[in-house]
Amino acid sequence: MPPTPPPMPDQAKARQRRLDGLHALWEAFIVLLVCINLGLILFDSLFALTPLRELFASWLPGLHARYETLIHRNFQHIDLAFVAIFVLDVLLGWTIALFERRYARWYYYPFAHWYDVLGCIPLAGLRWLRVLRVGSLLIRLQRLGLIDMRQWAVYGVARRYYVLLLEELADRVMVRLFSRMQQEIGASDDLSRRLLEDVVRPRKERLLDDLSRRMHAMLENGYRDNRGAIEGYVGGLIHQALANNPEVASLRRLPLGGRVADTLDDALADIAARLLQGAAEGLQSAQFQRLARNLADECFEAWVYQDETTDLALEELLVDIIEVLKQQVLDRRWSRFVGPIEPPRSPG
Repeated sequence: MPPTPPPMPDQAKARQRRLDGLHALWEAFIVLLVCINLGLILFDSLFALTPLRELFASWLPGLHARYETLIHRNFQHIDLAFVAIFVLDVLLGWTIALFERRYARWYYYPFAHWYDVLGCIPLAGLRWLRVLRVGSLLIRLQRLGLIDMRQWAVYGVARRYYVLLLEELADRVMVRLFSRMQQEIGASDDLSRRLLEDVVRPRKERLLDDLSRRMHAMLENGYRDNRGAIEGYVGGLIHQALANNPEVASLRRLPLGGRVADTLDDALADIAARLLQGAAEGLQSAQFQRLARNLADECFEAWVYQDETTDLALEELLVDIIEVLKQQVLDRRWSRFVGPIEPPRSPG
């Protein structure tokens, strides 16, 4: 067991908290710039539409002239200035990550912060990735304990649909995997032989021990729990056999023959009961153990006997079992257990 790392001193904790606070302030500054930049992009896109531009000029002609002269005509340069700050932010964050050894390799940072890297590209479709910085800021504020997103209603909604998305993806992967397994089973010619030789036969001794033990327990417990009923049933059979026997019927017509017949009936019933009792006591003997083992071995060999019919039947059985599992997944029963959105809980 690896040794437990020593607890972080209070000074180190305070220093780490100050660093996290500085990171959060910088993130807030960058998020503010992102909001301003995206707001300008949205407004300038609307300003490029002729009807809206004419409406803006009729309502606020002075502001319209200043915006068109100072911002709209120089929008590319203004956006490049924002991009320069964002590139500086990526390089600064990369440098800090290297000094703090956050990642195992130095080149992991741009992959972990792909949205920042792509957001630096001044293309219309990639600029909107900059809004993902808001999520990074929220996570840092959550870590500092300044906010608790778990109390937000939007967090409950997002978490619920996140779980639904994961379940849906998992179901699709499982169905694809089951379909591939069915194809492999249909294409394989020696699947049943491999299952029996590689899976079943190596466990033969354990299976035989378990089978003989279960057989022994079944016979012993069955006789002990139903001893009276078994002896009564056997005695009834003997009495019925003697009653239907013509020689015993002739014997009963002789003087004292009825008593002899009744004595014979009682003697045979007692002999049968003693035989059953002896057989039940003999279940613990080594001879019976060998007999049970031999019977289990015969059952096992008959079960694993292979021919073309059994191979086909085993393959069809496996395919049908997998098909049932696929249908179980496709029913999407997990959606019943996702349930409604849980109410927010107090922290701690």
